[in-house]
Amino acid sequence: MVRRIRDLAAGTDRVLIGVVGSPGAGKSTLTDALGAALEAGGVSCAVVGMDGFHLAQAELERLGRAERKGAIDTFDGDGYLALLRRLRAQRPGDAVIYAPRYVRGALEQPIGSHVPVAAEVRVVLTEGNYLLADTPPWNRVREVLDETWFLRTDPVARRERLLARHLVNGKSMERALAFTDGSDARNAELIEAGAAAADLVVDWE
Repeated sequence: MVRRIRDLAAGTDRVLIGVVGSPGAGKSTLTDALGAALEAGGVSCAVVGMDGFHLAQAELERLGRAERKGAIDTFDGDGYLALLRRLRAQRPGDAVIYAPRYVRGALEQPIGSHVPVAAEVRVVLTEGNYLLADTPPWNRVREVLDETWFLRTDPVARRERLLARHLVNGKSMERALAFTDGSDARNAELIEAGAAAADLVVDWE
């Protein structure tokens, strides 16, 4: 995968790669590892997550969507698309672009201007659930990316990781199970329906 990205980055233009997968698939783990490997090999890289565009908890509660947190309509898709377009248009000498980041644990909230992307960065890796969804504005995301990769994982192991993550982040077992086997499972069905549109399917454990 690193070689594939290095080959894409051999030209003069910035490369944007999108990594898609169901909740708990390991998107953040993979993109962080790829970013570190690229940097170690002399290719500058930034990792930008779609989760930074999660609606704040107060807004989810106002909209009555808090119990479906993570569903496609709990994100600012237009904001995410706008950021990707800015990153695509950024050229050497331009100002730093700041991306938001979702912070897990006690906070469980997005924080704006958390990830700096300098104009000289060659590769931007972005990861999220809905990069291959076919509903607006998500259906325009792939137009901005050079490639979109889908992470295929064992569903049993993925569920175990997801349940553990909910518990670590402070949910009770009852609430963690409700999310894992409820909205998360429904979201996974939507996400996996777009796998055929990916440029590359990555088997990831």
